[in-house]
Amino acid sequence: MQLLILLFGIFFCLGVFFILADALKHPSLKTGKAMLSATKKSSEKATSIDALINGWAVKLAKYLPMDEYKKIRMQNTLNAAGMKETPEEFMANAILKSSFIALMVVPCFVIFPLLAPVLLFLSVIVYFKEIRKADEKLSAKRDEIEVELPRFVATITQELKASRDVLSMLESYKKNAGKDFARELDIVTADMRSSSYEVALTRFEARLNFPMLSDITRGLMGVLRGDDGGMYFQMLTHDMKQLELQRLKAKAMKIPSKIRVFSFLMLMCFLMMYMVVIVFEIIRSLGGMF
Repeated sequence: MQLLILLFGIFFCLGVFFILADALKHPSLKTGKAMLSATKKSSEKATSIDALINGWAVKLAKYLPMDEYKKIRMQNTLNAAGMKETPEEFMANAILKSSFIALMVVPCFVIFPLLAPVLLFLSVIVYFKEIRKADEKLSAKRDEIEVELPRFVATITQELKASRDVLSMLESYKKNAGKDFARELDIVTADMRSSSYEVALTRFEARLNFPMLSDITRGLMGVLRGDDGGMYFQMLTHDMKQLELQRLKAKAMKIPSKIRVFSFLMLMCFLMMYMVVIVFEIIRSLGGMF
């Protein structure tokens, strides 16, 4: 009986889904997957579930109210993280993913009621994880760029001795930059060609929005206004080296705790080896006595 109820629920949900998909003119799974792949990076692959949820998220986004300040802030975060969704679509995506897990509670009440609270808790976790996805991507991107900034500042310091062409400095460094930083330099150099240099650097600073880059853009704008800039970037190079040393020390401090776990496991293995040998010898000596 329970199996029949489960099958009825599955086919009923599928029927409602197909009726709603046809009524709302939802694109097919293949079309949605192709559209989602076009907006993602080449290294990322769109799954069928992502394509399905993304199609419904676009429909739901039209009816999601959002505060203007929160919308602008989230849009800046999404742009900086390289995500193409609108803030409403991003929120709708998180709501739908958690809702699909929450809907599984209904059949759980019939089959295994004790699993229902676990699924509700899991849906809440998925919602908050999806909401933080943009911030996590932006944080990872910032970390990768921050590693390059000391070398970037040192390069500008050397370039200022021979030239004061800021655009040429950025383009020459772009050839040896990392993937994320090179992409940002592509954007800022294209912006500098099409608008004012200072406006482009201000947008570059606002797009990533962290203190180390703000100091660099402030120095570059000073160079554009006619300041010498050499001493400023020499002092900045010194400060960047100190920050890099602190970052490396903090990274090195995390290593012993990881090593300690494996050292403990090795110790346990050695103890087990000795215990096996001792127990084997005891058993053999007792066997000789009898």
